[in-house]
Formats: sequence, C-alpha cells, structure tokens
Amino acid sequence: MRGLPSTIALLVVALGLGAYIYFGTGKKAGNSAASSEKKVFQSIESSDIAELTIKSESGDRTTVKKEGDRWQIVSPIQASAAESDVIAAASALANLDVVRVVDEAPADLAQYGLASPRVEVEYKASGEKPSGKLLLGGKTPTGSNFYAMKGDEKRVFLVAEFQNASLNKSTFDLRDKSVMKIERDKVDGVEVNATGKPAFGFAKKGEEWRVSQPLSAAADFGTVEQLVGRVQTAQMKSIVTEQPTPAELKKFGLEKPDVAITVNMGSGRATLAVGGAAADDAVYARDMSNNRIVTVEKAIVDDFKKPLDEYRRHEAFDFRAFTANRVELTRAGQTVTFERVKGQGDNAQDTWKRVNPNPADVDKAKMDSFLAGLADIRGATFTPTTANTGLDKPALVVYAKFEDGKKEERVTFGQSGSDVYFSRPGEPGAAKADAGKFNDAIKALDELSK
Repeated sequence: MRGLPSTIALLVVALGLGAYIYFGTGKKAGNSAASSEKKVFQSIESSDIAELTIKSESGDRTTVKKEGDRWQIVSPIQASAAESDVIAAASALANLDVVRVVDEAPADLAQYGLASPRVEVEYKASGEKPSGKLLLGGKTPTGSNFYAMKGDEKRVFLVAEFQNASLNKSTFDLRDKSVMKIERDKVDGVEVNATGKPAFGFAKKGEEWRVSQPLSAAADFGTVEQLVGRVQTAQMKSIVTEQPTPAELKKFGLEKPDVAITVNMGSGRATLAVGGAAADDAVYARDMSNNRIVTVEKAIVDDFKKPLDEYRRHEAFDFRAFTANRVELTRAGQTVTFERVKGQGDNAQDTWKRVNPNPADVDKAKMDSFLAGLADIRGATFTPTTANTGLDKPALVVYAKFEDGKKEERVTFGQSGSDVYFSRPGEPGAAKADAGKFNDAIKALDELSK
C-alpha cells in the first residue's frame, strides 16, 4: 500500500502526457489549417505575380512589369527595376497574413486611416489567376500592426508592421540604382584620371592585368578587379537632375571632375566622373554616356584615388612552398640547388634533396619553412630605376621551377646599406623589400646548405 500514492501519481502524469499529445497535436493541426486561411490573398504565389502597381506614402505611383525573367518599371518612367526590391514586394504581398479582423463592416474608414489609404498595392497575376489590391492605413495604437483592407472587401484587418518596409516603395526605391551598366566579363582595360595626379591605366592580357600607362609592369589582379567591381556596383543615392545645364555641371564639380574612371570593353567605353561634395556624406557623379547627375557615397572617391603603386604587383614570387619543384640559389658566385622528390606509394610524402653542392637529403620541414619565407617577401615601395639598389652586384639570384615544372621565374635581390631591393625580368625599376624577411631567408639557406 505504501507504493500506491506513487503509482497513482505516475498514472496521472501518463494520462496528462497522453492528453497533451492528443490535444496538442490536434491544436497544431488546427493552427496549420487556420494559418493558410489567414493569408490575405490565398490563391496567389509570388512567382505568379506579373505586374505590380504601388502608390507609396510619398505619393509616387509606380508600375513594374515582368518582361521575360527581368522586372522593368513601365510607369511613370521607363527604367530597369531593382530586382531584389520588386521580388521582396511580390513576396510580401503573396505571403501577407491577417493578424486579426477588427471590423467586418466599418461605418467610418477614416478612423483606420483607410478613407485615403497611405499605401496601395495592386497586382496582376499571370495566366488565369485572379488579380488583387491591398490598401494600407494607419498604425494601431501599439504601433506593432497596420490597418488594412482588400480592394474588393469591406472588412478591416491588421497586418504586421514589418511588412510596410517591403510594400511602401517609391519610384526611386523600385528602380535599379546602378550608376553604370558594365559587362564585367568583357572588361579589358581601365584608365584612372584624378585631379593633380598623373593618369594611369591597366590592360588585361589573358587572365592577367598589367599596368599599361605611364609604364609597363605587372599589376595586382585582385586590386584591379576590385576597382572594376567598385565602378560596376556604384549605386545612386539620389538623382539630382536628368538634364543638367552647363552652370549645373560647374556647380556640382562635374565640368572638370575630381576623378574619372574609364572602363574599356572591347571597342566600347564607359566613364564614371565624380565631382564635388553633396549632402548626406555623398558626392555628385555622372555616367558620361548620359546627362543625368546623381549622388553616390563619398567613400567611392577614396577607392578611386589610390596611387598607382597600390595597384602594382607586390609579391616577389609566384611559387609557393607546396608548388615548388626545383630551386637554384646563387650567392657570391656559388649556386645551391634543391629538388623535390616525389613520394612513392599510398600516402607517401614528398621529400627534398640538395642536388649540389654536396648532394644529400634535407629536412623537409626546414625546406618548406625556407620556401614559405622566401615566397612571403613583398615589395613595400617601388623605385623607377635600379640605381643605388645594389642590383648591379646581386646579393642573391633565385631561379625556381614550380607547378610540376610547367612554370619558372627568376628574381634578383640587391642590397644597399641596410636596404634590400628585388627586380623581376621585364619589370621597370625595383621594389624595396622587407630586409628582415630577406635576412631570415639567407640564414635558413645557410642552414640548408651545410
């Protein structure tokens, strides 16, 4: 009998759990069904919407239409639409839920801000699917919802406040804000002109970028690509005027632009000019192929005004420790040669040997560390000539084969006092390197040469 209370308690818990599972599951199923009924437009998916007309709070009335797989603004202007914003509006409309019905037959719409709706969104669907219209009024006293109604119904209901951001869009909000249209895969040249600085440019040779003016030199691929991308992705913050007068061009600093970037695409050219400062941390800009003056973020000027040296190739070597196959290092008339030996069998590791002088195996970890340090040497600054660099009497010449011997390169190092410089064949002048890294490489070489 002493165990009876415990048995009864366990039975109560089991019955309660069973009831929870039964009724809880049933309630969830009911909620799922109710959820589908709560959609404002039950028979539409966002992919079905082919046309949207939005009257925003600003008073703009904008119509966007799907043409093929792209959205276009067709009224009040003809322009490419901002795909992400239109898709967001269509998705918000198709998935809009009724939070709660507040009035089935309102006698006075003004109390809900719906006598003159703040926002109106009308859609047309593709195929045989119905069209619809949504009216948005004022906020509820708590501010968490908006009053709304459908264009073909009398009832007033609530929708979540966060949906307003996707639906309350002006004409400018809905237009593509790209300042320029650039076909990235066709770009083969870039020219940079900034006030008070020498002009410079780049040309693409195959998959590599080179400085084309005022000198011929290797360029840093990533930095030049970043510049092209900055021009391609430049976004309008506002439109100042579509048809500027000569006086306005002067006023906004675009008669003689502060900086101009020209992108070459085969025989085509596109130039983005940047002028004076505007409000809201912006600057005036203009695509020179049309008359429109716009504003863009001020940070773009800093990107466009980088000096040429920042675009040049800074690395001394192309090879990496894991790609090198053979390295010849000449110093003071003596050459030390190392070769990678391919490992044999499953999971076998490659090794390194010293070919000359004094042939012998070398410690793989030390060799990899030496090559990694060598490959990490970069130029900090550039000099236009090799005068006073010590390159006329090289301190070290490195000849390397890499990527299974398919590629090779030669780099010459010179010392002038405590400074270290390097040069590559076909490159003008020299680059000043980190003396500490070079000296560390020399010490490691001495160790491997024993």
